[in-house]
Amino acid sequence: MPEGTLTGPADEPLNQARPLAGYNAYSADSSLVEAVTRLFGDGSSTHAELLGLGALAGSFQAREWGRLAEVNHPVLVTHDRYGRRVDEVEFHPAWHELMTVAVGHGLGAAPWQEDPATLRHTARAAKMLVWGQTDGGHLCPVSMTYAAVPALQAAPALAAEWTPRLASKTYDFGLREPATKAGCLAGMGMTEKQGGSDVRANTTAATPVPGADGEYTLVGHKWFTSAPMCDVFLVLAQAPGGLSCFLIPRVLPDGTRNSFRLQRLKDKLGNRANASSEVEFHNTRAWRVGDEGRGVATIIEMVAMTRLDCVTGSASLMRAALAEAVNHTRHRKAFGKLLADQPLMRTVLADLALESEAATLTALHLAAATDAATGTAADEQSRLFRRIGLAVAKYWVTKRCAPFAAEALECLGGNGYVEESGMPRLYREAPLNSIWEGSGNVNALDVLRALAKEAGTWDAFLAEAGAARGADARFDAAFKELQEEITEVDEAGARRFVERMALVLQGSLVLRYAPNAVADAFVASRLGGDWGRTFGTLPRGLEAGAIVDRALVL
Repeated sequence: MPEGTLTGPADEPLNQARPLAGYNAYSADSSLVEAVTRLFGDGSSTHAELLGLGALAGSFQAREWGRLAEVNHPVLVTHDRYGRRVDEVEFHPAWHELMTVAVGHGLGAAPWQEDPATLRHTARAAKMLVWGQTDGGHLCPVSMTYAAVPALQAAPALAAEWTPRLASKTYDFGLREPATKAGCLAGMGMTEKQGGSDVRANTTAATPVPGADGEYTLVGHKWFTSAPMCDVFLVLAQAPGGLSCFLIPRVLPDGTRNSFRLQRLKDKLGNRANASSEVEFHNTRAWRVGDEGRGVATIIEMVAMTRLDCVTGSASLMRAALAEAVNHTRHRKAFGKLLADQPLMRTVLADLALESEAATLTALHLAAATDAATGTAADEQSRLFRRIGLAVAKYWVTKRCAPFAAEALECLGGNGYVEESGMPRLYREAPLNSIWEGSGNVNALDVLRALAKEAGTWDAFLAEAGAARGADARFDAAFKELQEEITEVDEAGARRFVERMALVLQGSLVLRYAPNAVADAFVASRLGGDWGRTFGTLPRGLEAGAIVDRALVL
């Protein structure tokens, strides 16, 4: 035996949690299973698909794909060996495995070509909640592909050409003539370095091509263009008639490369599996989407759908972090007892479980509102609620994600602080959705803008949130206070007001759809005023054990 080799108990990983893998990420989530059963019925095809996807998402294989895609960063290749510009990005094989599953399960634009009388967007959101637990990075191009379709509808000819490609369930990587590919992906380029969220400050110039209706050449740059390996992009640029929306294919119809120069890839805090780039346009060919001067109004439809995915992505990350925390504490002992059996830890876990369940219900409810607003019998009330509800939820749910990830990581102690646990990856990813598609301030102000300029949005929100009135006196009091606060809100108080809107909406959802133990604890803490400033400060007397038990069913 080699000198220094340890034998006996020191070799055994005593008092360590077993890996959370080889489980079903869907069936282990009581809140999601119950919501899917309520929305789709027992024995639905959606439930069956989610069972299969959940088994894969919780497998050792898929979790390893997520890890490998994150640690093996995309590589920028600007030129080939002969000096020709190619402007490509190389990915680890694990990225392609993740993308194949995501696209194959219809997480791209597939819902837009499914029966509009069905809950197609809700089914997709449920699948995003499950598959998103593997890795957040690869869902960026998936989300933008999904979101591009409603914006393209402002240009019927372009929509007819591109929607079937984007809706394909075949992942076909590589820059080739779009008509020859089995499926395509879409990206988006809005922000420039001098403007950020202020897209009206964009300087990229679009010049009409003489004699070619709707065709332009673009000169300028984009400061953030995520997923530059996609086949087509929607961008904003200044046309003669003002800021307008354009479609830019990476490969032109004749098979030649469009001018789409990748300057560098961003070195980001998280989301490292995905490539985010700076792009320059040099007489880049583009086709107008919508009217000149209506760029923001056109692309806002894409923004709305990506905001839905920001909420869903944050809820999915919370769920992944919660599952890790509960699994660890059920196996790790301290002072003679399992951590999960100790009252204070149980309170922390219960508080996290409440946040996760409320986020899950919020994401699914907004997806259902999208179905109602875009289906065959489009409902104006749902459209108005979706308009304001997305901004409210984008503000609150995404902002709760970072402290949630930090608290879940702490449940693992030092084990959670090392990369092998996977928790640091979740922690780095957590702030992203709060920044992407408008930071907290942008979304809070967007709520005020909607209330001031879009008649009916406040009434639609009150009607939706007020559906739970009479179920709990604490909720009724919070609902009444919110109604009174609307008369005094201003920009400086926008965050406070939008937070109250979000909590009242979530309170309404848990009262209507969650078990009594969950609803009571959520309303008592979030709306009843008996809650501290950190997770784990729930009021006494709540059924913390029951809340934790339903958080991870193995």
